[in-house]
Amino acid sequence: MTETLFNQILQAQVKCKDCEDRRANIRVSIELKSTSNPVHKKDLVVRITDDIDPYFLYNLVISEEDFQSLKVQQGLLVDFSAFPQKFIDLLHQCIQEQDKDNPRFLLQFLSSTPVLDHTPAHLNIVETNAFKHLTHLSLKLLHGTDVEIKKYLAICLTCVKDERLLLEQKLQKTEEDLSRQLSYTQQTLSEKSRELDRLRSEWTSQTTALSNKHSQELTSERERALEAQTKYQQQSEQQRRELESLHQKNIEQLQTRLVKLETCNKEMTERKYQLESIIRDHAAKLLGLEDESHRAKQEVLSLRRENSTLDLECHEKEKHINQLQTRVAVLEQEIKDKDQLVIRSKEVLDATQEQKLTIEENAKRTQLHIGKLEAAVQSLSEELIKANEIIKKLQGDVKTLGGKLKLKNSVTIQQEKLLSEKEEKLKKEQKELHDVQHALQLKKEEASKLQEQLEASVQKLEESKQLLKTNENVITWLNKQLNENQVTRKQETLGMFETPPGISSSGGFRTGTLAQNMVLENRPLHSASGTNYPVTSTLNSKHSFFPQSFAVSTGSRPSLALHNQGYGPKVQFNPLMSKPSVSPVDIKPGAPTAQNAHAFSNKENGEPFGLESKYFQKREDSIPLRGIVQNKELQVGAAHPSSKPGPYSAASAYFPGQ
Repeated sequence: MTETLFNQILQAQVKCKDCEDRRANIRVSIELKSTSNPVHKKDLVVRITDDIDPYFLYNLVISEEDFQSLKVQQGLLVDFSAFPQKFIDLLHQCIQEQDKDNPRFLLQFLSSTPVLDHTPAHLNIVETNAFKHLTHLSLKLLHGTDVEIKKYLAICLTCVKDERLLLEQKLQKTEEDLSRQLSYTQQTLSEKSRELDRLRSEWTSQTTALSNKHSQELTSERERALEAQTKYQQQSEQQRRELESLHQKNIEQLQTRLVKLETCNKEMTERKYQLESIIRDHAAKLLGLEDESHRAKQEVLSLRRENSTLDLECHEKEKHINQLQTRVAVLEQEIKDKDQLVIRSKEVLDATQEQKLTIEENAKRTQLHIGKLEAAVQSLSEELIKANEIIKKLQGDVKTLGGKLKLKNSVTIQQEKLLSEKEEKLKKEQKELHDVQHALQLKKEEASKLQEQLEASVQKLEESKQLLKTNENVITWLNKQLNENQVTRKQETLGMFETPPGISSSGGFRTGTLAQNMVLENRPLHSASGTNYPVTSTLNSKHSFFPQSFAVSTGSRPSLALHNQGYGPKVQFNPLMSKPSVSPVDIKPGAPTAQNAHAFSNKENGEPFGLESKYFQKREDSIPLRGIVQNKELQVGAAHPSSKPGPYSAASAYFPGQ
């Protein structure tokens, strides 16, 4: 019983003694032959033939005993039962690799004689790699004898006859089928030709009718198209005229607007220069006002020596001037701070611009560096292509020149080393390119951040300009107030008056509103010569006459009280009241006249100005004047308790906390 396991044509490398290697197609058949008489055993039959040369026949019969010796000789690791399948797997590997330029598995047929004759040959299955050629299996085949060749030829002849019979049967069947199909196609051809003639006649009639119809429609459509074309031309011409007129009007309007904007720009620049000159004038005026205030202090000190009442009034005015000076100093300090802020913002703007320029230069450098790296990468790619071409040439030389294989292998190894070095260089350059791109991205982010800081600094600059404008308005207002204060001071020095030195029980005396924040000790008012003087005021020219004795007071606050008992008038005054005015006056019983009330009010109490409260805050470093003692009451002569309490006068508009 024979079982065919493998029967295919393979491409083998035939090597004979003193001959060049050649490739030939041989048929390898593997059969498993089993016999049971007298002993059950299996034999593996390997036959190699050539379809072109019928006398080419090599056989090998491997029994189980022969396989054991073969296993020991070649170091096989499989048993006899698994050997055929492993042998077939190796042949399949050779079939897969036989069409490649550098096959990994080769089938070699070796002969020790120059010509393939009756001498035995070897069939080798070789695995090739860069290190060595590894022979997996080597089988020694015997050339077939005459009897075996005749038997093989008889078998081939019977196979050929069987194939010829099959082919004749197939040919007969195909002839019958083709004749049947030919008759059918001839019938269908005649029918289709008749139908084609009929369709041609119908088509000619329809084409003539349609051509006539389409010619008429074409003439009508041409007339309509001409009419529409003339109409559209007229409309387009009219629209073109309208658009030209509208465009001309828009151009004129834009030109007039441009002229207006240019004039407005010039006016704004002139106004800017005028405002800057006004600021310089105001600064000079402030210096002059400071000198005048200093001189006013000296005059007040000299007048205080002459008259105590004038001393108090001068103290009031000096205090007011000090407050104004502190306000002016605060404003000057704010102006200096704003100037420093503007200078700092300009410096930040310049620094950001410089940093932006440096970033742009760095970006250009990085772009140049990137271009160089790309050129280097391109040159490396070209070198790689050249190296690949060299490798292909070397592989072709390996095929043609077997004797110089070792030398070629060394050359290819060197080329591979160079290729690996080039690949490493290419990887390094790509990494550097990636780092440079990352650095460029960081520089772009820094540039965007600096642009945001620049915008913020420009916004702060605009805010500081607005604050400068408000400060200019405040300076103008202060100049106005100083001028008014100067005028009122001159009027007060000219309009001073005194009350009569003696006050009787039946007579009255004349007084005005006292200055703000006046504090008197509990002692009589004396001048330098020892003469007694009554209380006078220079802030208001209005006068009131009262009976012999009166008292002004409030329920919970200190008050001003005037009495006509003992030596001269006696005065009790609230030091915390800024600008008191005498409200209702209670006249003691026994006075010859009826009770009446007169309100004394200062002009400044009724006319507060619109300054903010931050300009009137009390300074800790202010210097009090001599002769003023705070939180004490002043009385002239022997002090008497005041009579009925009166309502509290209005608070100051300049000093809300007092």
